[in-house]
Amino acid sequence: MTSTTRSFLPATAAVALVACLAAMPALADPQARPAQPAAATPTVSLDQITLPAGFRIEEFATDVKNARSMARGTKGTIFVGSRSAGNVYAIVDANGDHRADRVVTIATGLNMPNGVAFREGALYVAEVNRILRYDGIEDALDTVPAPVVVNASLPSDRHHGWKFIAFGPDGWLYVPVGGPCNICDRSDTDERYATILRMKPDGTGTEVFARGVRNTVGFDWHPATKQLWFTDNGRDYLGEDQPGDELNHAPRAGLHFGFPYCHAGTIPDPEFGAKRPCAETIAPAKVLAAHVAAIGMRFYTGTMFPEAYRGRIFVAEHGSWNRTVPQGYRVMMATLDGDKVVSYEPFAEGWLQGKDVSGRPADVLVMPDGSLLVSDDAANRIYRISYAK
Repeated sequence: MTSTTRSFLPATAAVALVACLAAMPALADPQARPAQPAAATPTVSLDQITLPAGFRIEEFATDVKNARSMARGTKGTIFVGSRSAGNVYAIVDANGDHRADRVVTIATGLNMPNGVAFREGALYVAEVNRILRYDGIEDALDTVPAPVVVNASLPSDRHHGWKFIAFGPDGWLYVPVGGPCNICDRSDTDERYATILRMKPDGTGTEVFARGVRNTVGFDWHPATKQLWFTDNGRDYLGEDQPGDELNHAPRAGLHFGFPYCHAGTIPDPEFGAKRPCAETIAPAKVLAAHVAAIGMRFYTGTMFPEAYRGRIFVAEHGSWNRTVPQGYRVMMATLDGDKVVSYEPFAEGWLQGKDVSGRPADVLVMPDGSLLVSDDAANRIYRISYAK
């Protein structure tokens, strides 16, 4: 596998800068959580990852620094965003052996370019305050064109400013704006805070689709109903076991999912709860464990996995960042009966061994052959999970 990088810094300088940032003391503000734990790249042993019988996990790509959200181009290129690295990558499997032959860094120096989406030959990239578009990108990986700025008017707060983006069945681009805090009410200063927005592909016509969403970094649409489902991270500093993260269902526009007034459907916020009772907000379809950082999620639409898996939701639990006993660090799956979540159970786990962490799943992506890609922003890898009888 070859790797190509276009960087604004020499490699030695980039390494020194990362080391310097990692050594900086924590910010005084207890709500200003660090971008990610300061640690060396963990060593992953895939032998310790447990899966249901018949499933196999292997490396799809390595050396993908801080690999986060993923999107697939029409010619098979896998595009990957990052958060702390500031890069966007293109991964090419030229010979079809389900392993990367090239990892090309197609953009550097961006402002938390977590979100990537693909439409009509163009790659859309979400920075904190703007959406970029790279036209004809799959034919220009070695000569990347200057991006078109689709929208540059989003809030510039970096706290929960990183984004997951995707095009909905309606053809609009869905873009979240997280609450710029652990807990606060900023709706009077800008109605876009703590929402999921949608806009036309050219960046016009922006409107609020869902409110009361603290920080969603993963969503998808039900393959049959075409309704939106999304994960949301619960607030910090209410205890180690509450509130839970959320898996939410938004069958229509205009619903309010609680933040900052109500958490996990039943827990009034100590500071803001009196302003709006939980009964006036939409409860989660499923309350997840506390602080597991449920982010990337996709409905399984492939046919490789057994039939029972079709229509299930795969969720990447990135893992707790300050809990005394860590939890998360795994891929979970939710089973639906209509609009009801009837089970939520582990699918792939083992990146957490006691308090030792060897990886942090960040996103999942269903491939055309039915296999599942899993990005890992701590181990700088992308895995492929397949099934054979």
